[in-house]
Amino acid sequence: MSRDTVNHSGVSGKNHSWATSEQIQYSIPEEMPKGSIVGNLAKDLGLNARELAQRNLHAVSVDDMQYFTISAENGKLYVNDRIDREGICDTTALCLVNFEAVVENPLNIFHITVVIQDINDNAPYFANENIKLEIIESSLLGTRFLIEKAEDPDIGMNSLQNYQINPNQYFTVEVTESKDGGKFAELVLQKMLDREREQFFQLTLVAIDGGEPRRTGSAQIWINVTDANDNFPRFTQELYKVSLKENVPVGSFVLQTVASDDDEGLNAQITYQFRNILLNSQQKFSLDPRNGTITLTGPLDFEETKEYSIRVAAKDGGGLVTHCNIEITVLDENDNSPEVSIVSLFNPVPEDSVSGTLIALINVKDKDTGDNGKVTCNLPNHLPFKIIPSSNNYYKLQTEIPLDREKHSEYNITITATDQGIPALSTHKTISLLISDINDNAPSFEKSSYTIYVPENNPSGASIFIIKALDPDMDRNARITYSILHSNIKELPISSYISINSETGALYAQRSFDYEQFREFQLQVKAQDGGSPPLSSNVTVRVFIMDRNDNSPRILSPSQEAKGSALFEMVPRSAEAGYLVTKVVAVDADSGHNAWLSYHVIQATEPGFFSIGSHTGEIRTARAFVEKDAAKQKLVILVKDNGQPSLSATVTLNLVFAENFQEALPEMKNQSSSPDYQSDLQFYLVLALALMSFLFLLTVILAIMMKLRRSGNPKFLQCFAPVPHSKTGAIFPPNFEDGTLPYSYQLCLSSESRKNEFTFLTPNIQIAENILCSNTSGVPILGNEENCLNSEMESTDKAVKYYISLTDFTPGTASQSVFPLP
Repeated sequence: MSRDTVNHSGVSGKNHSWATSEQIQYSIPEEMPKGSIVGNLAKDLGLNARELAQRNLHAVSVDDMQYFTISAENGKLYVNDRIDREGICDTTALCLVNFEAVVENPLNIFHITVVIQDINDNAPYFANENIKLEIIESSLLGTRFLIEKAEDPDIGMNSLQNYQINPNQYFTVEVTESKDGGKFAELVLQKMLDREREQFFQLTLVAIDGGEPRRTGSAQIWINVTDANDNFPRFTQELYKVSLKENVPVGSFVLQTVASDDDEGLNAQITYQFRNILLNSQQKFSLDPRNGTITLTGPLDFEETKEYSIRVAAKDGGGLVTHCNIEITVLDENDNSPEVSIVSLFNPVPEDSVSGTLIALINVKDKDTGDNGKVTCNLPNHLPFKIIPSSNNYYKLQTEIPLDREKHSEYNITITATDQGIPALSTHKTISLLISDINDNAPSFEKSSYTIYVPENNPSGASIFIIKALDPDMDRNARITYSILHSNIKELPISSYISINSETGALYAQRSFDYEQFREFQLQVKAQDGGSPPLSSNVTVRVFIMDRNDNSPRILSPSQEAKGSALFEMVPRSAEAGYLVTKVVAVDADSGHNAWLSYHVIQATEPGFFSIGSHTGEIRTARAFVEKDAAKQKLVILVKDNGQPSLSATVTLNLVFAENFQEALPEMKNQSSSPDYQSDLQFYLVLALALMSFLFLLTVILAIMMKLRRSGNPKFLQCFAPVPHSKTGAIFPPNFEDGTLPYSYQLCLSSESRKNEFTFLTPNIQIAENILCSNTSGVPILGNEENCLNSEMESTDKAVKYYISLTDFTPGTASQSVFPLP
């Protein structure tokens, strides 16, 4: 066993994306036992044990790989099956077994050639062990008689080298060599024959090879001595040559051998037959024994046999034989399509692969020769791939431009291998290549921004909208998660207003929205995929609250808060038609059509006496006052909005026609002395007394706690420490610790009063200084004059002023009036 290495440069080095090609040659004798070591392939390739495990040394071959195997453990090349050189290469002098070995990471290809050396394992043999010859007795000395050739499958010195014959006085044996190297034995007549003395001879012919040890084969020669026929047949040519195309049809004429004999009669009748013809030649050709015509009986294959050498014998009726040689050359035709084999395939390929990334290693071969065996490979033009030649009929399939899985997730790559024959033959090989996904696309929303309209008073938890984002990637790279980043709402976190389903993008209202509290807000929604690293995009969502008619009109003026107190407006008796009596002021918290208010008179003491502006709320006299008209007039005003359904509110006005207050006062007393008013007055008196008592007690407790806190600041009183008050909280006067309560009232005396009555109103206290006021005139202030008691209600946007007056404080009489002041 020996090893020769050609173009071997090792396999170590940096990891490249292309394949390299090396060639290694071993030489072994045939018939080595199974398991014999051919060579240490890993060592010859420069691979150590660690690299051997990492780089996956294995054999790939487009030919039959039954004779050898590569150990994955130690990288040695072993004999895997019986190696018979004669069975593999027949008579070819140089017997080669070729295969390829591949190592990965990086990819390298090594062409391994194993030379099979011949051993002398075959003895010569004769196809016919009983050779019969008929020799005329008149044969001259030195006449040669061709004997059937012995065969020896071995080559070189192990093949047939010589012939020997047992000693006799008539014949010797001489060896002749043909053009193709075959050795023939010829009997040479050494002594004249005499049929009458000896008619039959039996000789033993021994064929000897040149191997060590020598092997022999023998055959028996039976010679029948016949009568004299002194003319041998003669061929027109000693050597016939003919060329046939390999695609010539069976049954075609090949050539005709022609021999003649100068004898007459039976001795001139010539018959033809093959001599020493090989089995494969006998299967391809037939010879007509009468006319010497050779016909094709089997298909020719240039790739199987390129040349045939045939020997033809012409024998006359007297037994004389003459031989000629025929050489038939087979011409190659383009009858073999290229063969395409995938040696290595990297599938799938990431879509972010750079141009020139190796996808597959391809082997292409054509059994034809010359231009018929020259092959080129091509790809369709529309594919983003290219195929380039490597070495020894290998091609590399590579990417040519960047890939995009979102455009094409799979390619069916058809490789067309075409030879240069006429006509050219092609073979198509299709590779299904998958493109693996890379997270290279961020989610994209269907719109650049979203506007959502939500009616107010919506149910909490209801779905109000679905935001959809798309990601052209696949699997986890396309799995989108939705979240809310931030909003323009500062008071509370956005999660208390709205939430989003992280999987579906559905937006849910977390509370019932009130158009009157806030009308719109916006938020940022983020869509993020599940790739690594994840990609995301944001979108702005604006939410508008749509108004519903859920608020009734609220009448600001005249005020209705003094329950049980009659509201009077004094109108001069001299007022002309169109005189502005008062104005009803109302507001509606809704907006749009729902806040359009209209004013209507629904009840009047004298219908038609007063008119009201349907949009302004101004109440005017429709005509002048006459004596027959009642001095007191009552109006019920309806204020309604324009919503569907419409909501409304009413207010009752008491109008007194008088030139001054003293004139109007009797009418007011009559109105205020009703039983209902008296019962309401008693209720308010009791309520005011109870409230004053509670406030007094609370003031005392607070005063004690403040003194204790100033003295020692005990820990158990820290919870009572003062805290900042809101704008709507009560603020006490500076002297509240001395027992002064934040309440005031004014007594007004009237000479006509016969009963003492007190009216206490509980104000909504905001600023203590505004509660107390002094009016020493004793005369009620009307119109636009300054109030005695002023209480503002900022938190509810109400601004109503009350004037409380106790009239003449005389025994048994008293009267009280309440006037709304503008």
